[in-house]
Amino acid sequence: MNNSEMNPENAQGRSLILVAEDTDSNFLLISTILKKDYEIVRACNGIEAVEKYKTLSPALILMDIKMPLMDGLEATRQIRALNPQIPIIAITAFAFDSDRQNSLQAGCSDYLTKPISPQLLRETLKKYMN
Repeated sequence: MNNSEMNPENAQGRSLILVAEDTDSNFLLISTILKKDYEIVRACNGIEAVEKYKTLSPALILMDIKMPLMDGLEATRQIRALNPQIPIIAITAFAFDSDRQNSLQAGCSDYLTKPISPQLLRETLKKYMN
């Protein structure tokens, strides 16, 4: 494992964000919005999100809720058990109040609905990034 994998910032000093998103088009949109300011790493399911969190120690996680193998809520619970401080932002197509509550109860720091607003995504990240 090299230094950039152990540090939430890469060699250019950009913060590392783990994006847990199984849908290619959604990941492409998020990475296009953020790649200028952040280093982006993708996980395609909840199991991969937990594993990449352990090896990469990102500064923040964007977590899709509905993913294969392990959903985002369970992945959030597992990551929260390892690090209660890491910002985890739920990003989901589910827009009901109960979905928001479930995400927050699982340990998400915040909740954004799809389709993603580029401005709202940037503002939310700034709120959690130093």
